[in-house]
Amino acid sequence: MYIKEHILSSLRDVLTGLGIDSPDIEILRPRDPSHGDLSTNVAMVYSKKLGRKPHDFANELIRKMEVNEDYISAVKTAGSGFINFFISDDYYRDSIEKIDRNFGRLEINSGKRANVEWVSANPTGPLHTGHGRQIALGKAIANLLEWTGYEVTREYYYNDAGRQMERLAESVYARYRQIIEPDYKFPEDAYHGDYVKEIALEIFNEYDDRLIDSDNEIFRKKAEDWCFRSIRNTLDRMGVIHNVFFNESSLYSSGKIEQVLESFAEKNLSYEKDGAIWLKTSVLLGNKKDAQDKVIVKSTGEPTYRLPDMAYHVDKIKRGYDLIIDIFGSDHGDTYKEVLAGVKGLGYDVSNIRVIIHQMVTFVSNGQPVKMSKRSDNVYYLDDLLDDVGEDVAQFFFVMRSPNTHLEFDISLAKEQSEKNPVFYLQYAHARICGILRNAENTLGDFLKAEADTSRLNNAEEIQLMKTLAYFPEIVESSYTTLEPHRIITYLNEVAENFHRFYHNHRVLDPDDKELSQARLKLCKATKIVLANGFEIIGIRAPERM
Repeated sequence: MYIKEHILSSLRDVLTGLGIDSPDIEILRPRDPSHGDLSTNVAMVYSKKLGRKPHDFANELIRKMEVNEDYISAVKTAGSGFINFFISDDYYRDSIEKIDRNFGRLEINSGKRANVEWVSANPTGPLHTGHGRQIALGKAIANLLEWTGYEVTREYYYNDAGRQMERLAESVYARYRQIIEPDYKFPEDAYHGDYVKEIALEIFNEYDDRLIDSDNEIFRKKAEDWCFRSIRNTLDRMGVIHNVFFNESSLYSSGKIEQVLESFAEKNLSYEKDGAIWLKTSVLLGNKKDAQDKVIVKSTGEPTYRLPDMAYHVDKIKRGYDLIIDIFGSDHGDTYKEVLAGVKGLGYDVSNIRVIIHQMVTFVSNGQPVKMSKRSDNVYYLDDLLDDVGEDVAQFFFVMRSPNTHLEFDISLAKEQSEKNPVFYLQYAHARICGILRNAENTLGDFLKAEADTSRLNNAEEIQLMKTLAYFPEIVESSYTTLEPHRIITYLNEVAENFHRFYHNHRVLDPDDKELSQARLKLCKATKIVLANGFEIIGIRAPERM
């Protein structure tokens, strides 16, 4: 049992005995080391309810708690009722003995199933850099869920039947005609990217001018296939493999769209007006002042995106997932609430659906903004970014900030192959340890087979590094709770900083003191494992040489 779980369990037992059912206890790491290794304000939270003074109640809790005295060296009250726990160095020494490739894996969601749906770009062109943050974020979150025990389904939802596909077909046809007739007019609202010319050239090379009088269907199909191959190839480069590709058109062919419409009508949640079908969104959102009813089927008979999105979520709910995660860009900040309100109005429980809205990304290079436009000729596609900075760097940069904040992606910094680059800083720590372990074979030889005596690890830098490593499972759990994988990166930076401080101040391999060398190698191995495990969650490699 991790020491934090031990403290939580003991506090819960005491509070339950005092009549507090299911107490909510928060235990944090204090910023000031003089306040201990762990601290809680639980005495202040519940003292008033029990008619006690916070400081006195804190002392009462300490007296009644059962603590492992081998691992907890002291428990003290502070301020107006904080309880501070001081963990013995022996606990941290024992902790590094338990660090292996599964260290940090949790079973809190064992036996549960999760669905993560993200990317979901329509096949109208290659993925552009604007998709990058969502791709990287979804990859890391899916990995994080698996590390807590979930069986994860990675899903991609797309629409290949809307007006945008018709425009793509028209664009490809126009470029095809221009190969034959250079003066053929290109539509103003067409897709202008060079990839459209590439698709048209492929069609011309296969069919010559035989399709000049054909309808757009063959151009639509050829363009869709080309775009989806491009999308899949880029996702492969990012290390993203989806288990399910869900096509919006299947909701129509299966009758699920019609079922949703009928259900809204039966529940008196929709009505006709001006030839269109409206959803009583104002009612579903609780009659909020700014809530307005929304069209779900236009007067032309074409549904708005809300209707298939609702049918799609009903489909996911019926598949029986314990957790459903949607990852959207900031342009979906309001509309997803309407979709979930509609699904709830249909009678479905949406409490296990978590929506992550990530903010925009701006790209700069050498201090200057890099402009992108999906339908211009001068497009910086995601593949271009990967060519420039590499897959690991792109993955890391897109994940390293909270999804709730705007992200500035510095391309010039990302290209740096030095410790100025935060990715290289972390990966170099891992590679340096691998180098140390390789050198150890030459320095210590057969002595490496001996059991390490971790009691030799006594100096401040060694103890601090061991403490940091021991917190990894808690970091995984807190990152899962908030679905914020950037917390893993923040933690790994702390690991790397403490390792570099230890490495610079102490000689790891000392032929004159092989027992100390062996103990320090044990610490290095534990650090290497924690770094590699954190890298796996984020979705980057753990290089052995750099």
